[in-house]
Amino acid sequence: MKKKIFIFILGIGLLSAFIYISNNAIQTTYVTVESDSLAPEFDDYKIVHITDLHNKRFGREQQRLTRRIIREEPDIIVFTGDLFDHRKDDLEAGFVLMEQLVAIAPTYFVTGNHEWSGGIMDDLEEELAALNVTFLRNESHTLEHDGATLSLLGIDDPRGLTASPIDVLTDMMIDVDTGSFSMLLSHRPELMDDYVDAEVNLVFTGHAHGGQFRLPFIGGLVAPNQGLFPAYTSGIHEEADTSMIVSRGLGNSIIPLRLFNRPEIVSVTLRSK
Repeated sequence: MKKKIFIFILGIGLLSAFIYISNNAIQTTYVTVESDSLAPEFDDYKIVHITDLHNKRFGREQQRLTRRIIREEPDIIVFTGDLFDHRKDDLEAGFVLMEQLVAIAPTYFVTGNHEWSGGIMDDLEEELAALNVTFLRNESHTLEHDGATLSLLGIDDPRGLTASPIDVLTDMMIDVDTGSFSMLLSHRPELMDDYVDAEVNLVFTGHAHGGQFRLPFIGGLVAPNQGLFPAYTSGIHEEADTSMIVSRGLGNSIIPLRLFNRPEIVSVTLRSK
């Protein structure tokens, strides 16, 4: 009997440790993107991509997360939506993170669906401006490095758009010089066809939470707006001249647990062919 109790307690302990690691041990994923359109001056340009915090905290003042980002020595940091969760009242965790990020590198932000569902847009814009976060809302921004430039665009989550995503993207791409490298911040990976049609070179997205539960050889099991066995949950996806990076994100929303799907930051290095 004592042996059975010991095995039971050990099993519970191992399961608890596994669940804790799956939801709190941050993983850094490394991606290299090569392009003929990228100016040589941007060779080895480093971008850290994070998304879907959903009010989660990683230590005091988000230090466990920010230490990971500092280690990457990024030129810029991009956040692709759902900093907050509209089901939770606590906004402090998100703003604390943004305050830490801008001290590391220039930080760029676009909305996710939860920013719109929570009705916090006015406060969000005001607070991010005070923190010196660049909030891209259906507009382009020029990045300069060693005398060369590229275009960084940001689009609102579809919940905040008054036109179709492809129409908004097409209008934004008018400002991008033909043949120059373009990067887009967007929350939604399921809009891949629109990104390809708009001829964006590199897209950063989140929203899918890595499929929530991941299985070997199968990948993510479920994602919002993609349903069961979704196509876009993590990694890099390429079609025509467009590459899309999907981050598994950091926090949880409706489903409170991740399995085989640790919180993720993505460290991206650009290379000129």
